[in-house]
Amino acid sequence: QLVESGGGRVQAGGSVRLSCVVSGRTFAPYFMGWFRQAPDKAREFVGQINWDGDRLSYADTVKGRATISSDNAKKTVYLEMNNLKPEDTATYSCAAGVYTTRGDLEWNYWGHGTQVTVSS
Repeated sequence: QLVESGGGRVQAGGSVRLSCVVSGRTFAPYFMGWFRQAPDKAREFVGQINWDGDRLSYADTVKGRATISSDNAKKTVYLEMNNLKPEDTATYSCAAGVYTTRGDLEWNYWGHGTQVTVSS
């Protein structure tokens, strides 16, 4: 189970820190990803991390404004975003995935998401 929290309404230029707590099984072999989906738009990849925290990647749209981190002891992954813009308004979800034999990262487990609304 993946449960996100930390969303809310933020003014443009502000920051938000989202959390994703995992439970119910071991997710140690999994990569953890953050995605977002705005109304009437396709889901967008934000970034991903492994539980050791040494394999990180970000989408170009958030690079420099987003920081993903993991805390093994708390079984929690974080997404912090700074200098928020109205176009960052979306439902943010976390996911857990593994690489397939083809080399693709397949996202197997999803949380329900937390809403972030950025007002101008």
